[in-house]
Amino acid sequence: MYQAPRGTQDLLPEEQPYFAHVEATAGHFASLYGYQEIRTPTFEDSALFRRGTGETTDIVEKEMYSFIDKGNADVTLRPEATPSIMRAYLQHGMHARPQPIRLFQIISGFRYDRPQAGRLREFHQFDCEAIGEDDPALDAELITLLWRFCDALGLHDLSLDINSIGDQACRPGYLEALRAHYEPHHEELCGDCRRRLSVNPLRLLDCKVPSCQPIADTAPGFTDHLCDACREHFARVLATLEAEGIAPTLNRRLVRGLDYYTRTVFELFPPRAGSQSALGGGGRYDGMAEHLGGRHTPGVGFAAGIERLVLNLKEQNAPVPPTPNAQVYVGHMGGQAESVASDFARSLRSRGVSTLRAVGERSLRARLRHADAAGVRWTAIFGDEELRDGTVSLRDMNAKSPETLAFDQALERIVSSTQDRTE
Repeated sequence: MYQAPRGTQDLLPEEQPYFAHVEATAGHFASLYGYQEIRTPTFEDSALFRRGTGETTDIVEKEMYSFIDKGNADVTLRPEATPSIMRAYLQHGMHARPQPIRLFQIISGFRYDRPQAGRLREFHQFDCEAIGEDDPALDAELITLLWRFCDALGLHDLSLDINSIGDQACRPGYLEALRAHYEPHHEELCGDCRRRLSVNPLRLLDCKVPSCQPIADTAPGFTDHLCDACREHFARVLATLEAEGIAPTLNRRLVRGLDYYTRTVFELFPPRAGSQSALGGGGRYDGMAEHLGGRHTPGVGFAAGIERLVLNLKEQNAPVPPTPNAQVYVGHMGGQAESVASDFARSLRSRGVSTLRAVGERSLRARLRHADAAGVRWTAIFGDEELRDGTVSLRDMNAKSPETLAFDQALERIVSSTQDRTE
């Protein structure tokens, strides 16, 4: 028997309330802050992610699902959202619109990674981006949006890590100091860090290998090497967050795993934090547009993992709105009553009443058992007697006592009761 591929999952109906709650709350908060929805392709030219995400990142080197399609194009299933959104911004001339452009989307993404709880090979993300303005107020706005969104989901005891990793003016001096710190420990480093020391030293701070931790812990902090402009930018981000009532923790090792970040970087954690437990994170990426062939265009954004949010909702026993059940079950007893039962169901649906129509031939007991399992409020049964008299056997499943009513009377009784419950 076929199985779902490793690192993927089927979302059965009982799981849907969690995902629907997260996605609906995400859309609400994005709109609340003025972000408009955008939808980008599931696959893109592979070069977009190599240049946008970074040639030396783990995503590009190890995790992308890339292939040559039937037109001999090199394409990749998107491993993240930001390069696609920036590509759309550049392609469609969105720089001509009032800036910044605030955009959000909920995506399915793909990374060939070792599957674990909350970390799948096919995953889903809530992504927000603000492009076209370098004001630190935007950094704080997105951090606040992420914080308020997670709080509204019902997640508690969250913590926020933040750092600044400078820009092209001050980063070279910091990287020189970082290399000077690491080079005496070359033989103690893991294989990846030995390579990073020469090609991407900033990623040394992001290593999770235990033997590298003491070296990273004593490495110089970036905030001590910021230029005046970056120091002022970071100070204004922190001041705005303080005004919002959000108190982040300065994490001098936080760099994030993508090459395009500049200045502000941040991650949001649940109470039970670990190396792969961040609920979401992001930062500023003022150089990405130029890497993709556009003119200098500042940007800042975040992504939150929906699977990981759902995992934490369950762990914290956060209440989730249930998926609404059908309101009425309409069944028939005998073939002659089938058409009038279908007419009744059609009339209910035309009045906006969610109706479950029975099919096949079953006993009355089986019909009622099905209706009870479906969680409906009303059960309407048509048999030979009801067909002859133009009536309906209507049962309120709360009272369990059937009534015999005229067709139109039963219809109005149901419609009236469902309207009362929604007003």
